[in-house]
Amino acid sequence: MTPQTLTKNFVKRYSEIRKHSEEICAPLEIEDYVVQPIVDVSPPKWHLGHTTWFFETFILMPNIPDYKVFDTQYNFVFNSYYETVGARVIRTDRGNLSRPSVSDIYQYRKYVDEKMQDFLQSDLMNESIESLLELGLNHEQQHQELLLTDIKYILGHNPLFPVYKKQNKETEAVNHSEMIRFSEGVYEIGFEGEGFCFDNELGRHKVYLNDFEISNQLVTNGEYLKFMEAEGYSDFRHWHAEGWDWVKQNEAKSPLYWHFVDGKWMNYTLNGLQEINYNEPLCHINFFEASAFASWKEMRLPTEAEWEVASDHFDWGKRWEWTNSAYLPYPGFKKEAGAVGEYNGKFMVNQTVLRGASEATPIGHSRNTYRNFFPTNLQWQFTGIRLAK
Repeated sequence: MTPQTLTKNFVKRYSEIRKHSEEICAPLEIEDYVVQPIVDVSPPKWHLGHTTWFFETFILMPNIPDYKVFDTQYNFVFNSYYETVGARVIRTDRGNLSRPSVSDIYQYRKYVDEKMQDFLQSDLMNESIESLLELGLNHEQQHQELLLTDIKYILGHNPLFPVYKKQNKETEAVNHSEMIRFSEGVYEIGFEGEGFCFDNELGRHKVYLNDFEISNQLVTNGEYLKFMEAEGYSDFRHWHAEGWDWVKQNEAKSPLYWHFVDGKWMNYTLNGLQEINYNEPLCHINFFEASAFASWKEMRLPTEAEWEVASDHFDWGKRWEWTNSAYLPYPGFKKEAGAVGEYNGKFMVNQTVLRGASEATPIGHSRNTYRNFFPTNLQWQFTGIRLAK
């Protein structure tokens, strides 16, 4: 690829990805941009500012002589967790930021986008910056998924259950489920080949697996309802100790967004409150719930190695799928120097791996080597269950 073609490619992708973030927010009212119901949810306007801050801080400021930042206070406001870059607003206080205003943040995006477009087409752009730029684009796509996830939580906890955007597309119903068998042996997992991946996917390596079976389908709402009707939330035998504590402390009785209304189970969707489709894949459950359901079925969750080895033999991408694997470094993992090294490595403790993708994942942002990770108690991501034994 010639330098001119590479430049055009980056300019086009940058423009499309940045535009898509704003398209996600287009259905919102101004008031929706500021809400932070829980610590795990960030206000939509913060996502728009933070992704802009990433490009300004890591690409424009170090590479453009005498670059003038849009606002000197924004590093404090929009830095997420980068200790290398300095002090920041603590995560729980993001919803207290009535200022900068939504219009201020859109002006910020416009300012940085114009500077980035000029930079990408200038002689200052060179091969040494390409990997960081690629990371920035993928970082924004990660936040696009978080934007949808957080918007759903914000609107789904509004007592009026407002519609985000009328969508005709529905998640496909799950077909007949069967188990796929794999023989014991040595397999390889991890990213290889051309193209982008995150550093936690690197270090392709061999793993030994015993004989295992894995379902070709995700667990459905209807299947999970049977667990609920069998008083699965009341039977400690199926729960980890920490999970049982979570059930009692939260008086949990159903997945997130499920509501029993006038004798019917309803759930909040981006189309508003609707009667549950029992044939659709289950969504919005945490690791504790996934493990308890698997125990009730006398099965288990797959390990991330089993999932990756088997992934070419089933359809995936409708839900992020809980695995039974702790989020740990692959052999040979090494954190990069500086702030970029804080991207993944510092979170490799007390997290559980999810594999696949979801209906909220941007097009082109999913790989069967992608290692998503979250704490075991979180439900707000588009998560589901695939059983193994």
